[in-house]
Amino acid sequence: MKTPFYDGILASLTTKLRLAPPYIAGFDSGSAMLRATAAYLRGEDFPGMGVQPPAIEPIATLINKLPRQVQEVIYTLGSAGEAIPPERLKDVNAEVASQWIINEYPQRQYPAVAIGSASGAIVHLCAVLGIPWLPQTFMIPVLHPEIHPDEPKKAMEWGREKAKPLLAANPDLQLHHMYDPNQDRLSLRGMNYFRVKRLHLGEIYKYFLENCLPKGATIFIVECQRTWSTTQVDDRHIFQFGALGGATEADFFQGGESVAEYLQRYQSPRRQWNPPTPDGERPEAEWGFEATLRDDIENFARDRGYQIRRIIFQEPEHLSPFVAELYRWWYKQRGIIANRLLVESFILLEPMWTLRTGSVPFWMKFNMQSSLDWIENYLDSTDPYDEIYMFLFSHGVNAVGLPSIERWREVFKRSRKHGEFIGVEEDKFPRNFATLIRYYTDLQRVISARYPVPGSLMLEQLDQFIQQTSDRFPVQWESVVS
Repeated sequence: MKTPFYDGILASLTTKLRLAPPYIAGFDSGSAMLRATAAYLRGEDFPGMGVQPPAIEPIATLINKLPRQVQEVIYTLGSAGEAIPPERLKDVNAEVASQWIINEYPQRQYPAVAIGSASGAIVHLCAVLGIPWLPQTFMIPVLHPEIHPDEPKKAMEWGREKAKPLLAANPDLQLHHMYDPNQDRLSLRGMNYFRVKRLHLGEIYKYFLENCLPKGATIFIVECQRTWSTTQVDDRHIFQFGALGGATEADFFQGGESVAEYLQRYQSPRRQWNPPTPDGERPEAEWGFEATLRDDIENFARDRGYQIRRIIFQEPEHLSPFVAELYRWWYKQRGIIANRLLVESFILLEPMWTLRTGSVPFWMKFNMQSSLDWIENYLDSTDPYDEIYMFLFSHGVNAVGLPSIERWREVFKRSRKHGEFIGVEEDKFPRNFATLIRYYTDLQRVISARYPVPGSLMLEQLDQFIQQTSDRFPVQWESVVS
């Protein structure tokens, strides 16, 4: 029987109501950061990561009080609840997905558009410039039969056949089947992560650009150059074992004491993973930019008289110090004392309330050691803040490379006056699931400062800041001459 919401025509119509196609995950970086950017451009805030209403806060608080095993089951079922049956992969339509994406934005003229890698720092950059961001990557969660999370070879073979109808129906997409039993252990009990990257703009993205960009406007290509050791499964089909986070690639592929302890902690029969042998370095599934799209964007821009600028950085968080200092610089120009830092985590971000509270945003990709290192590196290199506030994402797993809550709390010692978590029950971390709602509701309770929503920063002002800061940040800004 045909399921109505998978029907291409009906799905395309529902996108006009800003309803995502049923195969796109809401609980993901690409869709959440799209929604956050678009909400700001519509003049709205971003509660519940764009998918959960604040009214369910009492339910989330109740879940926090449940036993650990019950919480983990709820998390697993919640993840699987977003997944589609594998037989529906043939119904995925990249152009319908693009239609939903562009319908999130007000249809008006913009001085620029950003296209490419996901990043919370890009959300804040686009908010301050008043421009849309179009993601290259989105995630399709797929239900799978019971496969133990520590059996990556079985998962790859399962995906080999299931993915063929998806790729046959979408020649513009490349599939990165991502499998991370460290951070995504609870989710993998019910679903697999199919992340797809656009290789070409497609007609819908082109339509949006032609209608919203005047001649001479700028297209920013956002290029996170992070790669990962992967295995080629088929044409346009890549398997990635592990992902960016607390465990390193060596941990995933070679094991070690920390991996053995982790597997023992979760009562796995294994003490080391046995993944498929990698055969190359390719763009990381969630954050990495697939360069094939760049050629298509450049040809399109050249034909229609648009400017191209590439924003190039190695790690997803490398843009965060630049954006933080840009906000600080801009606040000072507006006469606002830039002494309050708001540290965001993964998809817990809030562009509207960042500006309304006069806060400086610093985005971390997750809650792992590398993110802790990066925020401390930033604080070591800049003028101190009076206040530091922090969201902290909870993914439910005592994973390899997860710092303790006490270690996170040490960040606050770097503030001159005050520091605290927002929306975090410290004794629950990393199973503090109420934070997925309370990052938003508590933000307004904890920070009382209020400022009017400003107008947009001009591209000339952005260039002025870039010229002043020169090579201080690990970000390249390259103009493409047509």
